[in-house]
Amino acid sequence: MDKDSEKELVGVKEIARRAKVSIATVDRVLHNRSGVSEKTKAKIQAIIEELDYKPNILARRLASKKVLNLAILIPAVSQETDYWNAPLTGIIQAEEEIASYGVKVNKYFFDQNDKGSFVQQANFIVDSNCDGVLLAPMFIEESKYFIQNCISKGIPYVFINSDVPEQNSLCYIGPNLYASGYLAAHLSGFLVADTDQILIVNISKEIDNHHHLLRKEEGFREYFSVNNRSNDIFKIDIRQTAYESVKASMQKALENKNIKLIFVSNSRVSSVARFLEESHITGLKVIGFDFLKENIDFLKKGTIDFLICQKPIEQGYKGIMTLYNYLVLSLEAEKVYYMPIDIITKENYLYYRN
Repeated sequence: MDKDSEKELVGVKEIARRAKVSIATVDRVLHNRSGVSEKTKAKIQAIIEELDYKPNILARRLASKKVLNLAILIPAVSQETDYWNAPLTGIIQAEEEIASYGVKVNKYFFDQNDKGSFVQQANFIVDSNCDGVLLAPMFIEESKYFIQNCISKGIPYVFINSDVPEQNSLCYIGPNLYASGYLAAHLSGFLVADTDQILIVNISKEIDNHHHLLRKEEGFREYFSVNNRSNDIFKIDIRQTAYESVKASMQKALENKNIKLIFVSNSRVSSVARFLEESHITGLKVIGFDFLKENIDFLKKGTIDFLICQKPIEQGYKGIMTLYNYLVLSLEAEKVYYMPIDIITKENYLYYRN
């Protein structure tokens, strides 16, 4: 790095440090973009004047006219869940902020119930010779293979939503999956007596490959073990995700049992809530994941008691900005950026900001 570039990076970081804001916020002020309050903007501008700061790295980048190609590989929105609309919204927000600096975000989507579609899209990305990848690594072995291809081509990659252990990603941005499951169990502990039975519901065609579901389950079970709770915990894996299949599986699971609480390990909790409502089953507590319209509808009615949410829009935004900061500004990223674990109820959902 030449002296001018080094000075530029030090300047941006120093402005952010003094103003107690992110580097992205400083960047927005430097380039007169929206999204910063007048008070914060005035504070940053005062620091810029005090330091006699004159940005030049981005000017040089624009002068070069080189396009930086980023690729995202995330699940497509499906009829079963629109969860991935949220990270995509954050990705598009980040793309709009940095597009004027010669950055293009190429979007690739896979069917989260079909690992073959993941492999196909991953191969397209490798052949595209992109400069960086934002990845939701839903399938472990297939993700590892893709990662090795990225490494061989010198392509940095960032994980969002779930990570792959012992893989040298630039950064992981998302929930602590184990802690999320543990928290759900902690909530459950206040809702059931020791003689009550609990049902864990995993809904996915590729459950064996979806390690994020299994790690939540691991955390959930650990809470009861550590705290010497004697509750019987049953589990069902529903591999056909259409509602009729969920309905049939739930009917069988609840037969001849004293189930008092259901823990659904992903955003498909609305399917379970729909079954309970249509079957006129009451008195069951339900905990699931994600701030989705269909989930909120059941939360408002009291069919779902708690939703655990971890800011998926912000995950997508931060993922793109991490690649941008690394590739354009040569700023190293935190290896792990855990999102906060938010507990949403019918009393506070109106005030939740994704």
